[in-house]
Amino acid sequence: MQNNSMEYQNSIKNIYSALAEDSIDQFRSEFLELHPYDQTSIFKELSEDARTQIYTYLSPEEMAEIIENFDLVEVGIIMTEMNPTYAAHVFDELPTDDAVDIMNKLDHEQIASYLTLMDKDEAKEIKDLLHYEEKTAGSIMTTEYVVVNQKMTIREAMNHLRHKAPDAETIYYVFVIDDLRRLVGVISLRDLIVSEEEWVVSDIMSEHVVYASVGDDQELIAKLMRDYDFLALPVVDFKNRLLGIITVDDILDVMDEEASDDYSKLAGVSDMDRNNLSAIDAVKKRLPWLIILLFLGMITASLIGQFESTLEQVAILAVFIPLIAGMAGNTGTQALAVTVRSIATGDALSEGFLKRLKRELFTGFITGLICGATIVLIILVWKQDIFLGLVVGFSIMISLIIATIAGAFLPLLMHKLNIDPAVASGPFITTINDIISIIIYFGTATMFMEYLT
Repeated sequence: MQNNSMEYQNSIKNIYSALAEDSIDQFRSEFLELHPYDQTSIFKELSEDARTQIYTYLSPEEMAEIIENFDLVEVGIIMTEMNPTYAAHVFDELPTDDAVDIMNKLDHEQIASYLTLMDKDEAKEIKDLLHYEEKTAGSIMTTEYVVVNQKMTIREAMNHLRHKAPDAETIYYVFVIDDLRRLVGVISLRDLIVSEEEWVVSDIMSEHVVYASVGDDQELIAKLMRDYDFLALPVVDFKNRLLGIITVDDILDVMDEEASDDYSKLAGVSDMDRNNLSAIDAVKKRLPWLIILLFLGMITASLIGQFESTLEQVAILAVFIPLIAGMAGNTGTQALAVTVRSIATGDALSEGFLKRLKRELFTGFITGLICGATIVLIILVWKQDIFLGLVVGFSIMISLIIATIAGAFLPLLMHKLNIDPAVASGPFITTINDIISIIIYFGTATMFMEYLT
């Protein structure tokens, strides 16, 4: 939500005035008083020349706070505007996991250039994380965390925490390791504070630690942190050695990314259009799907052509084609959306494949029966033709049953085959159900032609 207070608006005016007058002191005085989110909002509205001016006003550490609020694609563009040395120092100041996310959006030459200019220790940490496969625990974890050895006393642990906390992303959970750096426990900050100084860490730590393996998919990790309400989750290798932690802010980004990805697939586009996409880029993303759907639509058109003689004899049948196809498409899309969501949350897996299909079959039957009976009554009042009403009503009922089952079955089947269930997108389900509903409708009408003419 944008800040619309009078004080905020005055700050914006003063900031623009400071930029126009090239007044570094006035700019820093006004700009650095704002929340980083507000700083980012203002920064996005500036021209490239004004942003270049700001790079000379702010330290890399101050710039890093702004960068953290940017969309990854936008950050990739912003970093290329900076002087390479300045950009490398900004990478030094960013949390390691955020720096890795940004670098994954750059080409290899840019990455190599920045890593060469960066602090050696920071560059090494980033190089290590860049090796992990994208969208896994390793790719989203941070190496900026606090650990204590199980043999430490509480006094030693607290002293260690005071020394390491400024560089850690979170200190609410303190993970415990042994001499081989294996994860053996966890202590909350509260437990450390209230414990006696002479106690040993191993005596008060919890040995039941929920963790992620470095190769686990980010969706699985998001579900794990949601179920347990964790602020941070440790990541280990195959020897149970602690490699990093995943914090809740990173998981919120993952959830947003996965939701956007699923929604874009349900809408039948390869990726959600962004505001900074040009018209040509947007066309490139949308057109392939539309061409595929165009050819599938031709199947529907050719099917209607096969029943041309039926239409010639009973022209009124054409009136109800959009109604039946639309109802089937909408019902299938509803079932698809509910099933994809239940797969994402894990509800579909706990419910079971056959049980869910039975429930959707029953749902489709009830909705189909009610909608079919309703249209029979409408046609009876409107056209005074009971046989036409029965043909349309029966077609709607069967189409809705099949559409509901198809909308639930396809994503469940894809999930079983380890294919993203969101690929069974709304437009595809709609087009498939159009084809099925047309066959049912005209097949039924042809069978009972003698009662319609």
